[in-house]
Amino acid sequence: MSSPDAKDSHRQRKTVVTIEDLCKSYMLGHMELPVLKGLDLSFYEGEYVSIMGPSGSGKSTLLNILGCLDKPTSGRYLLGTDDVSTLDDNQLSAIRGKRIGFVFQSFNLIRQLNILENIEVAMYYQHVPKHQRRQRATMLAERVGLGDRIRHRPFELSGGQQQRVAIARALANDPLIILADEPTGNLDSQSGAEILEILNELNAQGKTIIVVTHDEQISSQTHRSVHLLDGQIERIQSNGTGE
Repeated sequence: MSSPDAKDSHRQRKTVVTIEDLCKSYMLGHMELPVLKGLDLSFYEGEYVSIMGPSGSGKSTLLNILGCLDKPTSGRYLLGTDDVSTLDDNQLSAIRGKRIGFVFQSFNLIRQLNILENIEVAMYYQHVPKHQRRQRATMLAERVGLGDRIRHRPFELSGGQQQRVAIARALANDPLIILADEPTGNLDSQSGAEILEILNELNAQGKTIIVVTHDEQISSQTHRSVHLLDGQIERIQSNGTGE
């Protein structure tokens, strides 16, 4: 479990995510399948947290709820000061666009758009004026080391470069939290290390990052690791990386 020192440091920091008695079940025919079973957990501003556990432990379900892609069956989810656990689909979509940045294992870039346009997409849906979108997308492309590739399309880039674009896109609307789902899962070791370095730098600059991973090397670089087992929190450990 987290050390007393870590708990003291958390008390001094703003809470950006709180889940209380969070449960999620799915119906299989007439049978209810519980996936998350009463989770209580908080994440703090500027924190870097990994969520770990074996297949079927509830990692992806938890990430989908944190990302407002799914709704809990019961319990509360506070994102900042907003209780999003009771919002409808349209309200959840609005929250996703403004307050959450996603980095997926499969990149999820739009093949028909170039790099600059892929980064701009998130801002387009928030009605950011075109000249502002273009300016910020260019800045973000440069921030992830792709300033010279902005006119290329995703299929012209390596996997590591595509994930850099995905990170830039996740930053487009200056989100409250960044959620990363196995961000190095489709990359070779060198590209994976480069992506982790970018995430580490973003966290050092104050971004709150929550990453789902099965990789102990990734987990060891985060402040805390939340280990799930059978839909419950098995343990939370401090990794001694600055928290």
